[in-house]
Amino acid sequence: MIPEEILRKIHLLHIRTKHLVNDVMAGEYESAFRGRGMEFEEVREYQPGDDVRSIDWNVTARMGRPFIKLYREERELIVMLLVDISASGRFGSRNKLKQEVAAEVAALLAYTAIRNNDKVGLILFTDRVEKYVPPKKARGHGWRVIHEILSYEPQGRGTDLSQALDFLGRVMNKRCICFLVSDFLTSGFEKPLRLSNRRHDLIALAISDPREDDLPRVGFVDLEDAETGELLLIDTWDEDLRGQYRALRRKEAEERRRLFRSMDLDHAFLSTHESYVEPLLALFRRREKQL
Repeated sequence: MIPEEILRKIHLLHIRTKHLVNDVMAGEYESAFRGRGMEFEEVREYQPGDDVRSIDWNVTARMGRPFIKLYREERELIVMLLVDISASGRFGSRNKLKQEVAAEVAALLAYTAIRNNDKVGLILFTDRVEKYVPPKKARGHGWRVIHEILSYEPQGRGTDLSQALDFLGRVMNKRCICFLVSDFLTSGFEKPLRLSNRRHDLIALAISDPREDDLPRVGFVDLEDAETGELLLIDTWDEDLRGQYRALRRKEAEERRRLFRSMDLDHAFLSTHESYVEPLLALFRRREKQL
């Protein structure tokens, strides 16, 4: 039996995402991933009405007249959702926690993929792989994925991106589109991230909260690490301390951006205090231009 609270969350999430999937995301998703599910077949001479984005410029230059690439569509795409459900996601200073944003984004992507007749699978992870749902398609399977994201109670508290990416490599022999949804508040995952990006079409969705980037001036406070439980007493009136904290957070954010750019990894930065729709649409549109 699904608890009533979870059913209510699923119902509200369905209402919020239905319009986005049908009227906003579906067309952008299809455009962004067209070609990722295609195999090259041949070229032919350009005809009026053909999509100019399909022009093969190398052949066109050799022949002196325009030619386009033709593709054969693969049977289906496989979309894997790697969702970080570690304890650091249970933080939010505005209307939503980071884990709530992660759940909504993953649900939106699952609905959109199912609507496009793609297979969808799920890996929930903390400092271990908590749950694996093999990729399938059909609306009922989509509901199962959403239910797991919203209702699963993790056993771990920490974050191990490396282990989750290694697990993806073991269970997915075929190339897939993989959305990695996390706050990336961990380290030591660069090598498996690069390897996974070469094997799969990997997309990083990094979620943050604005309060994580600055300390409020509220005097002495006990800060608790959500993943380790470690307590630290700090004086937030100390401007030097607050400045060091801001500088550290900026450095971490820039290093993350630099890492993503260095491996040509598609990514988007999402925040708890802003809509995630526009960053996702911008990501899809960038990918469409690369086709």
